[in-house]
Amino acid sequence: MSPRQETLPADLDVACHLNVLVADPASDGVEAALDTLAAHGYRRVVLPPVDPRSFDAGRLRALCDARGITAIPIAVQTPEADVSSANPWVRQAGSAALREALDVAESLGSDQLNGVPYGLFERPVGETPKDAWRRAAIAVGEVADEAHARGITMTFEVLNRYETATVNTAEQAMRFCADSGSDHLGIHLDTFHMAIEETDISAAIRTALPRLRYLELGQSGRGPLDTGSVDVEVIVSQAIADGYRGRWGVEAFSASLLPGIARDSLAIWRATYDDGAGVVAGAASAIRRGAERAGAS
Repeated sequence: MSPRQETLPADLDVACHLNVLVADPASDGVEAALDTLAAHGYRRVVLPPVDPRSFDAGRLRALCDARGITAIPIAVQTPEADVSSANPWVRQAGSAALREALDVAESLGSDQLNGVPYGLFERPVGETPKDAWRRAAIAVGEVADEAHARGITMTFEVLNRYETATVNTAEQAMRFCADSGSDHLGIHLDTFHMAIEETDISAAIRTALPRLRYLELGQSGRGPLDTGSVDVEVIVSQAIADGYRGRWGVEAFSASLLPGIARDSLAIWRATYDDGAGVVAGAASAIRRGAERAGAS
């Protein structure tokens, strides 16, 4: 591949998940990972979950600033802190956790907060009750409005049925936004999850377009973007043609790079790749081809 093919188009704002390259934001390999992302034209790096009380946001921000990259943190919930819970104390703790994640985003100089803020990331055992949906939507909407006032866009990721029963499709995501009462809450779609839940990925993107703030590209097998059933080039081209002008993301996971707790939670049982830098370069090339295809249509 030529260097041009491996560099992202300058007019696209693309993020890459840090775990494509290294396991831990505090590891010695972060500087090399950020160098790799910058060399291929990525503007953002998405972090795995961090502990707001021990995470050194200042160190990572300095490393990112030196390379022209901005980190995007994610918000998560736990059994003790869950905005969808019927227990008011657990619900209050969930809202507090979302605000702590918002503080991390501000400390990093980020204009975006991703994640799964509406409930637990786990194999569901039944449908999400309507009351739990409503509680989560209202709480997330409140934090999204606070985020907007601080110059940060809060998004929520739409997951597949094996990871949540709350929001699985673009249509449900639009309803969740409406029920949140916030004009500022954004949708995060991921082609890995859409390949499971949506009958037509491009149609789902069009459904979410009014609220779509982050479109993540992930393969069906969680590996490199050119090794699976998701046609990344076509999806990029069609999304641009349909009017998507928001931020993009790249995500891939391999058991050879993830720590054990992440392998377990994401069900990554095999090494889908060993060369993270190659995944980064290949993704940049696929996105460029898709963008050029849209420009030629």
